[in-house]
Amino acid sequence: QDPDILGALARAVNEKSAKAILIGDSKKTEALAKEHNIDPKIFTLIDETDYKKAATRAVEMVKKGEADVLMKGLIDTAVYARAYLNKENGLTTGATVSHVAVFEVPNYPRLLILTDAAQIPYPDFGQKVDMINHAVSVAHKLGIEPPKVAVLTATEKVNPKWPCSLEAAQLAKMNDRGQIKGCIVDGPLSMDAAVSPECAAGKGLKSPVAGYADILVCPDIHGANFIYKTLAQLAKAELAAMVIGTSAPVVLTSRTDSDETKFMSIVLSALMAK
Repeated sequence: QDPDILGALARAVNEKSAKAILIGDSKKTEALAKEHNIDPKIFTLIDETDYKKAATRAVEMVKKGEADVLMKGLIDTAVYARAYLNKENGLTTGATVSHVAVFEVPNYPRLLILTDAAQIPYPDFGQKVDMINHAVSVAHKLGIEPPKVAVLTATEKVNPKWPCSLEAAQLAKMNDRGQIKGCIVDGPLSMDAAVSPECAAGKGLKSPVAGYADILVCPDIHGANFIYKTLAQLAKAELAAMVIGTSAPVVLTSRTDSDETKFMSIVLSALMAK
């Protein structure tokens, strides 16, 4: 029952990227679709006017294999998250669940993957390992081999008073020893050193990652969220985002996300579901 979501889904269906099952108030959905010149017959509609029951039904369908991707429509994020994170009936597998966003920034020569801007407030060390592995799996699906991972802090120096800088160095060493595979990890790195060869060179950094990062790992949700919204709003980056680590990809878009973001999030999740 959300016009932007309907538009993104209609585009995905018409471009044969996905099939859409809409669970909600069918009469309102049909009326809204027609209002925006969308044929409601291209969707499978399941009538359920209670938001909580709609979320539960959607999760059940994904869990049973009747659908491959879960997507948030016009429903409160907390209700949506409780449904897919439910330990008994949700999509959790015991693994870390994290948020991954993929950006196409106009003045950056490669795709840029960011984690975690929406799921884990203050990731511990083990969760950061999982966040890297999840982001790397997305990078591999996008044909980035091997992805270069920058573990971000405010500076490139290890500072015993900053636990995040110690963890960044430990993550890089784990990668050196083959405990984190399929990528190249370096840290701690500041944001400018991670994405600018000139800044990296100016700081005297000798690293295959510095200046050429494919993946940015943030110390907490605040830093990642700031980068996410800055790239989207000020840099006018195109992006796709999803939650991964669940038994199926979960699309978690914001009302402020563009139609293009919603569409690309569907496409990325469909790619990851294959």
